[in-house]
Amino acid sequence: MAKVRLLSYTPDPQLIVAAAARMCYAPEKADVLIDKLAADPEQTEKYIKMLMELGHDSVVEHVNFTFVIEDVSRSLLAQLTRHRIASYSVRSQRYVSESAFGYITPPAIAADPEAKKVFDEAMENARASYQKLSEILTEGYIREQGIDPSDKKAVSALRKQAAEDARFVLPNACATQLVMTMNVRSLYNFFEHRCCSRAQWEIRELANQMLALVKEVAPLLF
Repeated sequence: MAKVRLLSYTPDPQLIVAAAARMCYAPEKADVLIDKLAADPEQTEKYIKMLMELGHDSVVEHVNFTFVIEDVSRSLLAQLTRHRIASYSVRSQRYVSESAFGYITPPAIAADPEAKKVFDEAMENARASYQKLSEILTEGYIREQGIDPSDKKAVSALRKQAAEDARFVLPNACATQLVMTMNVRSLYNFFEHRCCSRAQWEIRELANQMLALVKEVAPLLF
């Protein structure tokens, strides 16, 4: 199951959105507007509700949320990065060895003993192939480049080079982790598409967890 943590977010997100909206139409200085809204939570709530009703989404782009996401598949990652107005930092399969990779098992497969047996065997075969390819390629590079096998730094660099090609046998089920930042407008789009019952099960589960986290921080925006 995906693990999601809200790492950071724009301070006072609802105040920022209300102030940005009010600033478009008010003659007061920014500091004066923000102080007034900060002292009057009911007025902030009024502006937020009005914005939601009007669909005035541009002002919510001023607020960002950053999540740490763990125990999701590379298959999910491919779907996630289709949401392009976002920033992603993903664990590298080039610089991090996947010789003991974890993997995500779809619920339908986990519920069927025969299917799970086939799936687990496929994962073990992929792991063994990855390890073997890494060893073969590393040894080949050592020979080709005349590297002393006791030179740990040089051999480590060659292992990373070998991983570039060995990773081609890794499955979509391979688990990964990432940090992702989205502004509120992008999150609206993400939740609209990925909380839907038609969304793939893994990304729907992730989206529902993320929505629960941001609702706690900014219930008026979500």
